[in-house]
Amino acid sequence: MKRSIFFGLLAAMLLSTPAQAAQVEQTQRAERSVVVQVDGHWLESRGVVRDGVTYVPLGSLLDALGDWDLTWDAGAAAAVAVSGERTLIADPAADTVTLDGVSHSAVVSVEQGRTMVPLRLVGELLGATVEWDPYLSGAAVTSPDAPYNAVDYYWLSRIISAESQGEPLEGQIAVGNVVLNRVESDQFPDTIAGVVFDQKYAVQFEPVENGTVYSDPYRLSLEAAGRVLDGETTVDGALYFYAPDLSPGTWINANRTYLTTIGCHRFYL
Repeated sequence: MKRSIFFGLLAAMLLSTPAQAAQVEQTQRAERSVVVQVDGHWLESRGVVRDGVTYVPLGSLLDALGDWDLTWDAGAAAAVAVSGERTLIADPAADTVTLDGVSHSAVVSVEQGRTMVPLRLVGELLGATVEWDPYLSGAAVTSPDAPYNAVDYYWLSRIISAESQGEPLEGQIAVGNVVLNRVESDQFPDTIAGVVFDQKYAVQFEPVENGTVYSDPYRLSLEAAGRVLDGETTVDGALYFYAPDLSPGTWINANRTYLTTIGCHRFYL
């Protein structure tokens, strides 16, 4: 009798192990950590994607979006955030996010002491624009009062920094001008990120190939990106540039019209 019980338990274990492994594997596929940037700057804490929905710590998101005071209401067992006359409540038990008295269904959880909320829902409730950035493999949030689109500012500042850090502001603006001029040209992709990562005729920018485009931009490059997005230009119409000290520029010299030199870069129409 004992032997039959033992073999019965052993058989149950053998049968359940593949199913359990498959369940773990499915959970791992459905959940992954992702970066989130707000107005061109990384959120303090990473988000997590579960079943196609990006969740972020409420406190980190509110810190990035504005002047919110977040507390945990032990009596209500909910996170309560206040900004001026506005109140946001994230209730894990009810699975709701309530803004100014209006409730919305949402999966809310508490993990390691942090209240996790759906990024798109909460961001859009607070007037932000939330989009997925495939080049970042993460989410981008543009706050309501931001002067620039978060994806545009993020990648423009980084390509300027990677291509021209150490150059004078005029030269960094010129590099940004080339990117925006390409966006406006029918010869190139119609978004800043698309231009930066364009590979139609091979990689267009060396920092994309060597990975420096992913580095944090220098302060002056952030300023240059903002000026370019505001419409400032130092190289009208330029679509190409190269640094003679780093490249012979054979194709550009043979096929494009020279415009000007700023710092270490030569610019061409």
